[in-house]
Amino acid sequence: MKLKTVLPVLLLLFALAAPLHAQVGEQRYDFTVGINGGVNLNSVSFSPSVQQKNLMAPVGGVTLRYVSERLGKMICGVQVEINYSQHGWDEFYEDYPDLQYTRKMNYVELPFLAHLAFGKESRGLQFFINAGPQIGFFLNESYTQSGPWENYSNLTVEQHDMDVENKFDYGITGGLGMELRTKIGHFQVEGRYYYALSDFYHSTKKDYFSRAAHGVIGIKMAYLFDITK
Repeated sequence: MKLKTVLPVLLLLFALAAPLHAQVGEQRYDFTVGINGGVNLNSVSFSPSVQQKNLMAPVGGVTLRYVSERLGKMICGVQVEINYSQHGWDEFYEDYPDLQYTRKMNYVELPFLAHLAFGKESRGLQFFINAGPQIGFFLNESYTQSGPWENYSNLTVEQHDMDVENKFDYGITGGLGMELRTKIGHFQVEGRYYYALSDFYHSTKKDYFSRAAHGVIGIKMAYLFDITK
């Protein structure tokens, strides 16, 4: 791993751990679990570039959250998720509408998030920010392809025949959302962005691509319920 990509992850991990050792507000012991689901709008940052449109794909899993303190109006905690998430890309060329190529890549992902919320602690509405590092483990992939690609030698097509080479994915993620807290549980909606710091193809000077990394806009909903409060 390159030092310039590892350092941001280490700094974010430190930021997540620091509140657990420096309680200065009103302590809380709120542990909440639940399920989440939504859609990803995927693209891949390629260098050399590849023309694409967003690939819509599913994401869903389990959410665990622990709130440890309140600092003034800010509620502080940590959140961990275990998600099944589909990434990939969908190639699109306005000048060549007869060409089609789509790659779908499946991962198990673990975001480790700082959770900062503002609003009601019992029943009512909260607004929150989630941010932190994320790791992922590649499971499998599939693709669909059609059209006379061999007739267009000016297009980048090396990616069509390349399998995933780096199966461990990592990066940073963050999102904004709101949560409705009721007597039967908590209902969330969140928009989130993931920026991969790793490449899923080898990216040394001797390799074709110098960059091949995921970028994901996610829209998720979740239902959570209290275990301890």
